[in-house]
Amino acid sequence: MANIKSAKKRILVNESKAARNKAIKSRVKTSVKKVEAAVAQSDAETAKTALKSAIKEISAAGSKGVYHKNTVARKISRLSKAVNGLA
Repeated sequence: MANIKSAKKRILVNESKAARNKAIKSRVKTSVKKVEAAVAQSDAETAKTALKSAIKEISAAGSKGVYHKNTVARKISRLSKAVNGLA
């Protein structure tokens, strides 16, 4: 355990940031799973609506610094490609 006051503060701040990042990543994973499930069932309408919300979640995570911008672009691209393959 840290003895210096600033080190103790860093530990607390890092814990809160890790919790925030974990929550955001969890939301992204859930939205991606919804899109993939709709694609697996060949349900185009559900897939499109799920894709729209997934893109929103992924972009928000990217803008908050949870994901790198290239990771965001790759995730969105792969999901869009999967949904467009249904049509």
